[in-house]
Amino acid sequence: MTSSAAPSGDEIRPFRIDVPQADLDDLKDRLARTRWSAGPAGAGWERGVPVGYLRELAAYWATSYDWRKHEAHLNQFPQFTTTVDDADLHFLHLRSPHPGATPLLLIHGWPGSIVEFLDLTGPLTDPTAHGGDAADAFHLVIPSLPGFGFSGPLTATGWTDGRVAAALAELMARLGYDRYGVQGGDLGAFIGPLVGRAAPDHVIGVHANNLVTFPTGDPADTAALTEAEQARLKEAKRWQGELGGYMQLQGTRPQTIAAALNDSPAGQLAWIVEKFKDWTDPAADLPEDAVDRDRLLTDISIYWFTDTATSVANSYYERFNDPGMWAPKPRGTVPTGVAVFTTDTSIRAFADKAHNVIHWTEFDRGGHFPALEVPELLTADIRAFYRALR
Repeated sequence: MTSSAAPSGDEIRPFRIDVPQADLDDLKDRLARTRWSAGPAGAGWERGVPVGYLRELAAYWATSYDWRKHEAHLNQFPQFTTTVDDADLHFLHLRSPHPGATPLLLIHGWPGSIVEFLDLTGPLTDPTAHGGDAADAFHLVIPSLPGFGFSGPLTATGWTDGRVAAALAELMARLGYDRYGVQGGDLGAFIGPLVGRAAPDHVIGVHANNLVTFPTGDPADTAALTEAEQARLKEAKRWQGELGGYMQLQGTRPQTIAAALNDSPAGQLAWIVEKFKDWTDPAADLPEDAVDRDRLLTDISIYWFTDTATSVANSYYERFNDPGMWAPKPRGTVPTGVAVFTTDTSIRAFADKAHNVIHWTEFDRGGHFPALEVPELLTADIRAFYRALR
């Protein structure tokens, strides 16, 4: 990982990914020396990642996956770093060929990265080259969140979601964008609305997928839920009891889990690939049935090569221990669009109480990672939402 110059104030510095060969060799060596657990005979995904599947995927990562090929692909995108609030911030910056394009900030989540959005870049920046209308064009800013990927590792404490949102708003201002939109899923669906609150005079709208909504406490709201919404509420409760273990560990004892993830690529692989099984479209039998295997491994490789397991885990601790995160807030005023995919638990009545929702779309395919699973559906919904706000 290289930058062309030393940090200096608010300077925007060109960036190019260049993972040292020694790191590639170390990854292969560690994978070859993994001490594999046996596990109960016949255990399936209900107990976590099956050992047989994980061993096969790790072998592919070590012997068949070509990081240099995907590194070269990533380096085709213009990348930069800058220093915001004493932290490095890495980002892709893609200018549309259409002069009237709307600036759009795309925010990834965990276990995502800039890799999530690669298939959206062409259709969003140059819609006419992809069967669309020039009026739907965007200039794209795609950051690696502070402490994630090529922005990390981050060692300072206090990086709450609100602080991250303020840093992203500063990035957009530094790039000269006075009026822009925001899109995000997972953590991006938490941080995106906070960018709107941090810069309400500059954010024209926030589009979110996997928007987490919380019951209002009003029995009438719950009683009025549709059958589909009741199912989502039930799924949200299942998620809390069964699928949220990663969050409890990272949010309460980040240093403990980080010690394992930072030392073992097989452990990091299992930690992330489990989520691509649990959270993608249920119609997919395996993670790579929903997301291209090499794209998945590129995402995981970024976590490994950037040594960010610790700062990523600690970001959950900050979230858990931030009083402002959970304190009651006035209803947001920025126009908000919500895309609901098959594994999302978003409920309109609850969302309306917290956000100024003017656009709501529900899909029957695609899961937690729509930019990777169904990029054409997410692209179309982003275009439709911002069409009314330009």
